[in-house]
Amino acid sequence: MTAADPPVLRLGPLGFERGAHLLVQHALRGLRPGEELGVAGDDPALSVHLRAWCREHGHRVRPPGPGEHGVREWVVRGRSDLDRWSDAERAGEAGPGRVLARPSPTWGLAARGALVESGGPAGPFDLADRDHVWADVAPSLYARAAAEQWDPASAVDWEASFELPGEIERAVVQVMTYLVENEQAALVVPARLLARIHPHFREVLQLLAVQAADEARHMEVFTRRALLKGGGMGTSSAGGRQSLGTLLTEADFSLASFLLSVLGEGSFLNLLGFLERHAPDPVTRRITGLARRDEARHVAFGVAHLHRRATLDPAFRARLRAAVERRHDALVDTAGLNRDVFDSLVVLAAGAWTPEAVARGYDAVVRLQDEMDEGRQRRLVHLGFPPDEAAEVSALHTRNFM
Repeated sequence: MTAADPPVLRLGPLGFERGAHLLVQHALRGLRPGEELGVAGDDPALSVHLRAWCREHGHRVRPPGPGEHGVREWVVRGRSDLDRWSDAERAGEAGPGRVLARPSPTWGLAARGALVESGGPAGPFDLADRDHVWADVAPSLYARAAAEQWDPASAVDWEASFELPGEIERAVVQVMTYLVENEQAALVVPARLLARIHPHFREVLQLLAVQAADEARHMEVFTRRALLKGGGMGTSSAGGRQSLGTLLTEADFSLASFLLSVLGEGSFLNLLGFLERHAPDPVTRRITGLARRDEARHVAFGVAHLHRRATLDPAFRARLRAAVERRHDALVDTAGLNRDVFDSLVVLAAGAWTPEAVARGYDAVVRLQDEMDEGRQRRLVHLGFPPDEAAEVSALHTRNFM
């Protein structure tokens, strides 16, 4: 064959039913439209299968002419495969460092950085603005979250030997019941938001997916602890459920993150720390400590996202305050924290049935509420609220803690 001779692909016994098309496709990739590729092979059905494949992929086939021995068919390279991708575009860059401000709706579920063929359907993702969902810490927080996953079966010694007085065990059960109720709300909120976020922001999707998994795990261990000694669950107040219900109705991603993660779960960091300190048994101490570590990540993402958004748009803080005020107004006639929960926290902090112990327990719960308020104010100031306004907004937060 001279330099001007077209190439010949020799398939030997390989037929199209066993992958010959891959070699044909590979050989054609190096040719320009109109150039020819000779195909030789011993499979009896080669010509039939080659012609059918070429029709499907926009190439022509001609039989060999006089003197063109040893070639079964000639393939004239077409351009339909090139035309198919002529107006394709990259879905941004694969890495997280340069996520786009507004990825195209037509990219749908395409991987970030993929070459996207035009003509696809628009995805159902209405949260497609980077400023409405993104935080620069999302990739590192997801990596940390993936590394910190724990298995309830092995991370907790469920066989630990302990016996508590009946009143103390009932207090633990009541608090666990309350925690399960709140964790259920904390699972539903990110799960609902997750399905609305454009996959271009995949680290946010991954982080929220792990967050939902965290809450599912918390629900499991708190329920298991409540039932550990054979009793039933505690009480669920109407006011508590109404308070949590207001979290489920907030459609705006940033506002939902603010109410749930920055204010609610932020307050729960204090509560879980309180329970870890005053836990009357090793199982309660262990599960509240593990849950607190998870919740700290949830709060960190919410704070980082909202700090970014409020920095880009300082007027957004007015919407944050308005969201708290709306929720406060919706709950103003409710009883707030389940009284059974408040009393159980006092009992756990007291540790004994004496006037002095109960007084200490009561004071500890009051300090807990003050610590929650201080933490909320601190986070609000970090988001750019003046200290006096941060105190006002924190004071409007639900008495149900979450």
